Amino acid sequence: MTTAEQSYDVIVLGAGSTGENVADIVVKGGLTAVLVESELVGGECSYWACMPSKTLLRGSEVLAGARAVSGAAAAVTGEQDVAATLARRDSFTSNWDDASQVEWVEKSNIALVRGKGRLDGEKRVVVAQADGTELVLTAREAVAVCTGSRAAVPPVDGLADVAPWTPREATSAKEVPGRLLVIGGGYVGCEMSTAWQALGSSVTLFQHNERLLPHLEPAAGDAVEASLRDLGVDVHLGVEVQSVRREGGEVVLTSSAGEFRGDEVLVAVGRAANTDEIGLETVGLEPEGYLDVDESLQVPGTPWLYGVGDVNGRQQLTHMGKYQARQAGAAIVARARGEVVDLSDWSPFVATADRRATPSVVFTDPQVAAVGMTAAEADAAGLPHRVVEYPIGSVAGAAVHADGYTGTAIAVVDTEREVLLGVTFVGGGVAELLHSATIAVVGEVPIARLWHAVPSYPTISEIWLRLLETYRG
Repeated sequence: MTTAEQSYDVIVLGAGSTGENVADIVVKGGLTAVLVESELVGGECSYWACMPSKTLLRGSEVLAGARAVSGAAAAVTGEQDVAATLARRDSFTSNWDDASQVEWVEKSNIALVRGKGRLDGEKRVVVAQADGTELVLTAREAVAVCTGSRAAVPPVDGLADVAPWTPREATSAKEVPGRLLVIGGGYVGCEMSTAWQALGSSVTLFQHNERLLPHLEPAAGDAVEASLRDLGVDVHLGVEVQSVRREGGEVVLTSSAGEFRGDEVLVAVGRAANTDEIGLETVGLEPEGYLDVDESLQVPGTPWLYGVGDVNGRQQLTHMGKYQARQAGAAIVARARGEVVDLSDWSPFVATADRRATPSVVFTDPQVAAVGMTAAEADAAGLPHRVVEYPIGSVAGAAVHADGYTGTAIAVVDTEREVLLGVTFVGGGVAELLHSATIAVVGEVPIARLWHAVPSYPTISEIWLRLLETYRG
C-alpha cells in the first residue's frame, strides 16, 4: 500500500452542502482547505433529499393549484406525466453525477480528495482511496467533521432483512411502486406519502404517535392527515409495527392494526449520525452518536475539532447545516488569526438560530411552514404566552389564490415582552410566508412595531394584519 502526505490549514470530512460551505468560508478567509468525500460531492440534499423530493412533489402541487381556480381548472384535462416528472427529478440531481459540484469546488480553490476519511490522532486524517492507496492529511488549524447522518432503521423484527427503502430510495426510485408501505409520520413520511400517492402508488402510512407531525402545532398534523386521506392514503395512527418479512415479491408488514402487504416499505423514523467509522476513538471521543459541540460548533476539550451540520444532531435541516457552516467557518478563520471568539448571543461566530428559531417547511398539500416555539413548547418552558389563530382562507389574497382556500395561521405571543415566540402557517403556498415570520421571531420585533409593517393587498400576507388585530382584540 502506497502512502502519501499532504497538509492544509483545514480538513473537512464530508463534501455535502455543510462541508462545502465550511470549506468555502475558510478559503475566503485566507486559509487553505481540502474536502474529503467517499460519495457524491454535494451530499444528501442535492441527490437524495431536498432537491429530488421537492421536484417529485412540485408537479402534483401545480396541478392541484390549477384545479383550485375556476377557469384554470377547465384547462386541466389530463393526468400528470409520471415519466416526465421522474425525468425532471433526475435533471435536478444531474442524474446523480457530481461533475458540476466538483467544478465549483475547483473554481473555489478548494482541494478535493476522494475516499473514506478517518481521524488518526490530533489534526490527522487518513484517507483510504479507491485505488487502494492511503493519503495522510494533516491540518494546521482545524478538522471539521461534516459527515452528516443516515436513515435510522428501528429494531423491528425482520425489517433490516427486507432491503427497506430509506429516503434515498424513496427520492431516487425509477418506477412508481404499485403499493408502498410507509413507516413514520414525520416530515419525510408525509411528503413521500403525498408524492407517491399522487404519482399513482397505493400508499399505506403507519405512525406510532396519535398524530402526524407530532412536533408541530396539532392543527398542522390534523390538516395533513385529512389531506392524505382525501388523496387516498390509508393512514393508521397510534400503531406499532411488529414485524416485516418478504414473501416472494411482496413485503408483509404485521402491526397492531393488522397485516398489510405492499411492494416496497419505506422507513422514515429519524436519522442516525455518521460518526461510527470516522476514527473518533483516536482522539478520545466515543465512536458513535452525535458530536457534542459548543455554540461555535467546536468540540469541547478538542479545540481543533468541529462538528457541523447533521452530525451534531442540533437541527437536521439543510439550511441550518449551511448556517452552522458559515458560523463555524468564521470561527475557524478568527481563531487562526489569533482572535478571541466571542460566544455570546448574536456573535458572528456562534450558531444560535438553531436553538432560538429554526424555520422549516413540510411540502405536503397543505404546506406547513413553522418557525420558533409551538404553544406546547412555550408551555413546557414556562413562558407567559397567548395563542392567536386566524383562518387564512378569510383574507382576500387567499380567496384569489384558490377557490375555497382553507388554512390556519397560529402565532404564539410572549405576553410579557410582547414579541412573537413562534408562528405556524398551514395552507397552500404558505412556504413563501415563512421568512417574514422568521425575521419577526429571530429579531424579536415588538408587536407594536409589527403593526406598522403593512401587508400588501390582496395577498395572503394580509394574514399578518388579521393576526395582530386578533391579538389586540
